[in-house]
Amino acid sequence: MNGIKGMHHVTAITSSAEKNYEFFTYILGMRLVKKTVNQDDIQTYHLFFADDEGNPGTDMTFFDFPGIPKGVHGTNEIFKTSFRVPSDEALEYWEKRFDRLKVKHSGIKEQFGVNTLSFVDFDDQQYQLISDENLDGVKAGIPWKTGPVPLEFAITGLGPIHVRVDNFDYFKKMMETVLQFKEIDQEGSLHLFEVGEGGNGARVIVEYNTILPQARQGFGTVHHAAFRVEDRDVLEEWIERMAKFGFRTSGYVNRFFFESLYANVAPQILFEFATDGPGFMGDEPYETLGEKLSLPPFLEAKREEIEDMVRPIDTVRSTKTFEKEYE
Repeated sequence: MNGIKGMHHVTAITSSAEKNYEFFTYILGMRLVKKTVNQDDIQTYHLFFADDEGNPGTDMTFFDFPGIPKGVHGTNEIFKTSFRVPSDEALEYWEKRFDRLKVKHSGIKEQFGVNTLSFVDFDDQQYQLISDENLDGVKAGIPWKTGPVPLEFAITGLGPIHVRVDNFDYFKKMMETVLQFKEIDQEGSLHLFEVGEGGNGARVIVEYNTILPQARQGFGTVHHAAFRVEDRDVLEEWIERMAKFGFRTSGYVNRFFFESLYANVAPQILFEFATDGPGFMGDEPYETLGEKLSLPPFLEAKREEIEDMVRPIDTVRSTKTFEKEYE
C-alpha cells in the first residue's frame, strides 16, 4: 500500500475574498498561485495561497460562499492550520510583525518540543506558525521570492492540522488503522500523530475534547484538509481502501490542478486525498500566477457567465515591487 506523504492543502471559508487576499499577501507573505471558482458552486471564489511555485504541501485555500453565517469553534472540527517557518528566530520576527500589524496572537509557546506562535485573522480563523528548527522529515517549500517577508523568515509550507474530536478512541483507530499514521507523543489532551517521512509537514495534532459544544461550519472555520498521495495510481488504491473500511466517499474527482478523493472520516471531519500533480503552472506562466481568473477546461465555455457572476478582484502583483519588511 502506497501511503500518505504528508499534508497537501487545507481549505477554509472566508467572509471576504478581498480581505483574505490582503491578509495572506501583505501580512503573511504567501503567494496567490490560483484565482479560480469553486467547481461545485461557480458563484464562489476559490483562492489558493502557497509557496513561490505552488508546490504540494504548501497551500491554504479559501471559499467565500455568499451569505454563509459565521462558524462556531468547538469539538469535532479541524480547528487550526499550521504554517512552517525555518527557525525559532523566524518566530521572533513574526511576533514583532504581528504586534506592528495588529494581528492578534498568543505569543511563542512550546508544543511537542517545537516552538509555535498562534494567531487569528479577521474572521477568527485559527492558525499557528511552527518552527522547523532541528527537525527533519518532509521537505519544506520555497518562500515567495518577491513577497514582503524576508526569505529567511518566510512561510515555507503547511505544518500540522489541529483536529478536535469527542471520540478519541475511534479517531485514533481510524488514523492508525486506516490512514497509517502513528501516535508519537502526548501532552495532556493533545496527541501527536505522524506519517511517512515525518516532520512538521506530515503531522496531525488530535485534541480529545468532550467539554466544548459541537462546532458549526461557517466563515472562520476549516472546510476540509487534504493529504498528499503520489499520483492517480496511488489515489485509486486509496479509493479501494476507504471503500473496504466502509467510509462514505466521493469516489474519483478530477480537480484539474490535482486529482482527489473525499471521505467523511468522523462527524463533521472531511479529509481529502490529493495527488501531487499536475499542479498550478499548466495554464499560467510563473511570473503572473494567480493574476487572472483561471478556470478548468470544463468551465471555460462558461467563462463569460462566471465573470459576470463573481466580482472582480485585483490580484496583479507582477507590476509591483514589495520591499522586504525587516522589523
